[in-house]
Amino acid sequence: MRVAFGVLLALAGGVAQAQTVGDASLQPQVKAVGACVPVGDAQWLTPAEKSCYATTPDYDETMAYLRHVQGAAASQVKIEAFGKTGEGRELDVVVVSKDGVFDPVALHSAKRPIVLVQNSIHAGEMDGKDACLALLRDMVISKTKAALLERAVFVFIPMYNADGHERRSAYNRINQDGPAEMGWRGNGTNLNLNRDYLKLDTPEARAFMAMFHRWLPDFFVDDHVTDGADYQYDVTFTIDDGPNVPVGTAKWVDEVVTPGLEKYVDAHGHLASPTYINLVNDNDLAQGLGFNDDPPRFSTGYVVLEGRPGMLVEMHMLKDYKTRVTGNYEILAGLMELMNRDADKVIALNAAADKEAEAMGAHPLNNVKYPLALGWGGQTTPFLFRGYAYKRELSAVSGAMWVKYSHEPWNVSLPFQTGFKVTAETTLPAAYIIPAPWVKVIDVLAAHQVEMERTTAEWTGEVETYQCAGMTWQDQPFEGRHPTFNGEALHDPGKYGSCVPVREKVTYPAGSAVVRLNQRLSKVAVAWLEPAAPDSALQWGFFDSIFEQKEYGEAYVLEQLAREMMAKDPKLKAEFEKKVASDPVFAGNAAARLEFFYERSPWFAANRVGKYPVGRLMGLDGVPVGR
Repeated sequence: MRVAFGVLLALAGGVAQAQTVGDASLQPQVKAVGACVPVGDAQWLTPAEKSCYATTPDYDETMAYLRHVQGAAASQVKIEAFGKTGEGRELDVVVVSKDGVFDPVALHSAKRPIVLVQNSIHAGEMDGKDACLALLRDMVISKTKAALLERAVFVFIPMYNADGHERRSAYNRINQDGPAEMGWRGNGTNLNLNRDYLKLDTPEARAFMAMFHRWLPDFFVDDHVTDGADYQYDVTFTIDDGPNVPVGTAKWVDEVVTPGLEKYVDAHGHLASPTYINLVNDNDLAQGLGFNDDPPRFSTGYVVLEGRPGMLVEMHMLKDYKTRVTGNYEILAGLMELMNRDADKVIALNAAADKEAEAMGAHPLNNVKYPLALGWGGQTTPFLFRGYAYKRELSAVSGAMWVKYSHEPWNVSLPFQTGFKVTAETTLPAAYIIPAPWVKVIDVLAAHQVEMERTTAEWTGEVETYQCAGMTWQDQPFEGRHPTFNGEALHDPGKYGSCVPVREKVTYPAGSAVVRLNQRLSKVAVAWLEPAAPDSALQWGFFDSIFEQKEYGEAYVLEQLAREMMAKDPKLKAEFEKKVASDPVFAGNAAARLEFFYERSPWFAANRVGKYPVGRLMGLDGVPVGR
């Protein structure tokens, strides 16, 4: 791996550069970095610039720099706490406004678009943090980027995973070229915050939700550093445009934002890919680029449910730290320029998205199929991939094929999996009703600020619900749970069990939660409460207890029951005898043979194993609800 920190450049394009002289060895991730001579006003160089990008500042040093800028530009910069981490560190957003208006309600009323940038969610990937420090400085101190605040407001989280940020080591990211030390991917309990946007298991995610709804940004950015193949791009990015994104927003993203940002980054000395580079086969690049989908466990997948465009930025881990930080700077600068120019457009698109969400539970729209999960639809599009020449050979170490990259440019057209396929869908009810005892399920919706009412008395009525069966759970823990889906794999309905719609009369106790789908956060409710949705409460294990059988029959009782049932039902007797004759495993399992009859008896039905407790209401007539 390499670091080449470049040549002396003055303050150009707003980013302070530096020269390097001589040779020296730093930490294992960084090679051949000598003493450096930073260029620019010393008191305003960011900590990364002062080290010629050999290091990134820790939590205290980062906050000290931010307070230094705030002290000099208090009329334009505000640091606002929004929560605490599990280890007690303060979580902050930095608000940058040209005229000192820091109230989100006032900003929205004035139709000033708000851009929210999240950094260091994977705290070994801190490029965006150092880019934001430089961009902040150039907006309000050097003023070289002051025009980016003409109408838009820049809000950024410097260190979202602050606890992971302080678990610093030279050995945290084996794939990454610098800086000398970096943070850790997980938070204080080793959970990945970028898998927690819907289930909200962490204090950081719950704090984020309150902050997000306070600001309700018009555009969201999540800054990362990628792993994966080696290639020429130093900036890769992707913006969701699938079937769950409103049509107008998707059109603007595809026709304006994506090509505009690619052009801007390329024009400012970097090379951008307008898609996340996800290879079908890491050991055979010729197979092309894989399908990208963001279920709502991810930040950018979640903001789709909020009706807001969200961009994933992935700097390339094998580029040196200066290249990565300055590239991250340029894509953020390009976005701010675009948001000033298209302010009215994006604000109107977001308002339309909110109205669309508020109408989701209205009849006759509930007869329209709503996509819950997406997969690759089998279509490919040619993509001009700017990679490096490579060769494949059989490894004497692993016994498998491995790739050895050169740094000779290799520009080739590769197939890119672009077709969306709906893998799970539903028709929408007018509302959901959640029994009062399921407090953890209801609590997550409350943390998302989903509007709910409560039943004021016990209510019995006919609802749509699901009978679930065949569920299997992941053996190894994934994000502290044993979900029904397979870790990072895209949810495949039916592979890990299925839930079949049923209609029946159900009694719900007083205090049950009623969630109408006539609100802005309708999509959040659907994603959490529909069992087939990839990050639903059921998939994450919040309803595991419905699959536990609580009452059983003793063998001597079931022996008698089996004889009585066969005597009354010759077809059942024939079915049993056929299974014994055709299934030797079943035939040799005494308990399974007796269970065959118990499962077909009214006693088993009373167990209600697999009965999904959440009801789907087609209307609310007669349901006693109140706030």
